[in-house]
Amino acid sequence: MKLIIPMAGRGTRVRPHSHTVPKPLLPVAGTMIIERIVETFARTLDRSIDEIVYILGPDFGQDIKDQLTAMSDRHDAKSTFRVQFPALGTAHAVACANEDLEGEVIVAFADTIFDSDETFDLDGADSVIWLKRVEDPSRFGVAVHEGDKITGFVEKPKEFISDLAIIGVYYFKDGSELKRQVNRVMEKDLKGPGGEYFLTEALDNMINEGKIFKIATVDEWLDCGTLPAWLETTGLITEKEYKEVDPASYPGCTIHPPVFIGDNVTLINTEIGPKVSVEHDTVIRNSKISNSIIRDHAQINDTETEGSTIGAYTSVKGLKGQIDIGDHSSIDI
Repeated sequence: MKLIIPMAGRGTRVRPHSHTVPKPLLPVAGTMIIERIVETFARTLDRSIDEIVYILGPDFGQDIKDQLTAMSDRHDAKSTFRVQFPALGTAHAVACANEDLEGEVIVAFADTIFDSDETFDLDGADSVIWLKRVEDPSRFGVAVHEGDKITGFVEKPKEFISDLAIIGVYYFKDGSELKRQVNRVMEKDLKGPGGEYFLTEALDNMINEGKIFKIATVDEWLDCGTLPAWLETTGLITEKEYKEVDPASYPGCTIHPPVFIGDNVTLINTEIGPKVSVEHDTVIRNSKISNSIIRDHAQINDTETEGSTIGAYTSVKGLKGQIDIGDHSSIDI
């Protein structure tokens, strides 16, 4: 089975970090967003993914491809790369993988982390759509359904019609049928709001043609699309996955759980936590940090901060307050 991951977007709402790292490659408690998605599939599907097709922007360099290839290798999957330019919507993104659309296919937009305690049943349907029950459906695209069968889709309904929000993960039994449908959307120039081609237009037509769509509900759906959301989700995952830290490993320091501390991290006369993620090879001295993300190879000195996101290979000294600072930066206050 193939996994198609459109990720050509620029991630403007998580700048400055997305200036150097595509949003799906940002870490959440030590693991890239995109890898958490792949790990969830490995845990919740009854069949394996043997190829991952990454749909990238035209300026994604070889270093990004190398990271994605290494991730695919870790999960025993082949890597394939396609390019989306310009970005004309979700249906257009999928169509950029036209030559890969055959056999069983999953499309996953890498904006969110999701999880479930159950194994998803993909049999007996032409398509399975992953959904999450939400309190305010007017903020989302939702699926209209009768039992476990989907009958249609509505974008941000003004009146209640369903509380099952579409999380951006789709299974298709026949990739060639998906290919036919997304190409139809563009050939007929069926643009939606903002002049983009939407995947839901293709899905609606498949339902109208009698295809069977089933529901797969998730227990957890966590957003990483903005800086506050990335920070909040990291805190939640840090709490969920917390493994006790041996204080003897960091003498003279105070650690308030939950925290994530990566490999080869040095803490000196420092107080960290709760809900702090410190990536590998970072050094923190004489500081007090809570509810923050510190990327790898950072150097933090004489700093007191809460609610900050600090990039990789970045040096921060003398900060008293909150900051969002990208990779390879230096600030000395």
